[in-house]
Parts: sequence; structure tokens; C-alpha cells
Amino acid sequence: MSSLSSGDAWDAPAPVPPLLSVLVERYGRAPRQIPPESDGVVRAMPVILRIEREPPGRTALLEAAAQAALAVCVAPEPAWQEPLRLWIDGRIRKIARRARGAHWAAVQELPGITVSVDGAQARALLPGPVDAVPKIVSRLQIGGTELPVDSPGPAGSPLIVVNPAVEMTVGKAAAQVGHASMLLGAARGWTSAPRFSVRRDATLWAELGERADAIAVRDAGFTEVDPGTETCRAA
Repeated sequence: MSSLSSGDAWDAPAPVPPLLSVLVERYGRAPRQIPPESDGVVRAMPVILRIEREPPGRTALLEAAAQAALAVCVAPEPAWQEPLRLWIDGRIRKIARRARGAHWAAVQELPGITVSVDGAQARALLPGPVDAVPKIVSRLQIGGTELPVDSPGPAGSPLIVVNPAVEMTVGKAAAQVGHASMLLGAARGWTSAPRFSVRRDATLWAELGERADAIAVRDAGFTEVDPGTETCRAA
């Protein structure tokens, strides 16, 4: 089991292969058409959100999901490199699921990284074919994941802003901020995963829209939003 606490980063002891470099060419500020997987195998990264009967804060959970997704991609695990490459070569799908109690404990045994932020926890798992998901994961619920909107304090850096004009469940938003953290990490050449500030704020959204160094996430439209919808900006 691998885990990170709030404020920690996953620091590789040796240079990490530039797995994320392909994302810089495919994504960014301009809309792109991403072709289907060349081998026909649909792959996704499961992102497991810990939501107990006493739920975590929405913002902290999204921040944990953002950091966890990037942490898996830059982890210095030799056995992870090929599954990650196959996934990144296609569409970087993520499927967020929720877990609690024994189910949450069980997914800790699967390859991945858990991040804790202000009491909230998310675990990003090693990507793989969507039709070969471990039963531990496949029985976890996908839809209907929602948490109340909260009021976090001032944003830090790096910053991910969720589009304030688009309604998304917390599961959908978790997948989108995970895309954003990966794209920003690729653009910056990061080999570790920092803590991200995640906000849903119209002023910050507009500010990032004016920044030349900001990246944008545009959804493929498989769930909840229309194809091409700009879901996140990050810088």
C-alpha cells in the first residue's frame, strides 16, 4: 500500500520516464480530437473516494483526488510503467467510485496511491482495461456521489479551478481534477505530486482564462457533460 499525507509529495529516487510528455501534445488550451485506443482496449484509472457515513469536505476530497491521480503517474514503480504507458497512449479516462468501511480497506491492497487532505482520502489505482476491473472495485458504486458545496479558504498554488458554470457530481469532478493535475504535471515536467488547491470560483476561472501558462481540460462527453465542455483550468 502506498499513501501520501496532506502537503507531502511523492519524490522519485531516480528520474521518471516522461510518460506524461505525450499529453502536452494532445491537450492544452486548444480543443483537440483524441483518437480511440489503437488496440481497441478501453482503459481507465479507478479513483476511489472515501465517503463514510460522516462524509468528508467536498473541496478536500477533490484536492486528494487531484494529487493521487498525478502521484500514480510519477511513482517510480517499474511494474507500473507499461500499464501507465498503454493508458496514456489512449484517452485518459478515469472512473470515480465511492467506498467506505471494509470496502475502503480492501482497495488499499490494490496497486495505487492514497492521498489524505484535511481528513479526506482518495486512492488512485493503476489504470487497466475497464472490462477487467477487480471485483473489489467493480462492486463499488459510481453514480450518485454527491457532497455539499463548502467554503474553503484562500487558494494556494498549484491551482485547479472547476468550471463554475457546469454542474457535476463530486465523482465527475474528481475525475476532471485528476485530468487537470496530470496535464499540469506534464506541462511543468514534474516528477512528484504536490498538494493542489481546488476551487469553483468565477473570478479565479476568469483569471486562469487570461493566463498563457494555464492548461484546460475538455471532456470527451461520455458522462454528465457535453463533448468538448471545458471542465477545469489549472496553473
